[in-house]
Amino acid sequence: MRHRVAGRRLSRTKEHRLAMRRNLVASLIQHETISTTIEKAKEVKPFAEKLITLARKGTLSARRRAIALLGNRDIVENEDGREVKKGTVVGKLFSELGPRYLERPGGYTRIIRLSLRRLGDNGQLVLLQLVGSEEKPEKETKTTRKKRFGRKAKKPAESEHAVETQEVAEAEEKAEAQEPAATEESKDVKSPNGKTDENQ
Repeated sequence: MRHRVAGRRLSRTKEHRLAMRRNLVASLIQHETISTTIEKAKEVKPFAEKLITLARKGTLSARRRAIALLGNRDIVENEDGREVKKGTVVGKLFSELGPRYLERPGGYTRIIRLSLRRLGDNGQLVLLQLVGSEEKPEKETKTTRKKRFGRKAKKPAESEHAVETQEVAEAEEKAEAQEPAATEESKDVKSPNGKTDENQ
């Protein structure tokens, strides 16, 4: 009898189960969506939600607790054939995901069933996603970043490009003002017959 025995065994030993859970959640934090089987997703979902709740607190003790539960795997991306470190999983958890879900009291992940089956054992595949990952905030412009850090940003009229365009516009206005005067002078030019020639 399995009275009060919680969790799925997933045909693994305890150590293997814990390592798999950590790896799946680290991949979920890094990529914000992963594909796995329905059983694994249901087992991993509560663990991911607990870690995001810790990230919402944002304290030093919460960060240490998250590192103890999850580990602190590096986020590495491949650029031009070289592996470049882009940060850590716990760093992203506390700097991006925690602030994103400050107003949300729970339900940070969702499971979406796919029509696909895994080759080999015909297992039911699902997507495990972070809610709101499709609504990424727009990147800040340079002026807003400067304002945020206390530096004075240049006004649009004070920038070099704006000054140049303003000077060009003034020169064009002067040229347009001089053109009608030149046409009036050309009208007054007399032809050799003594008559004014308006067609010139």
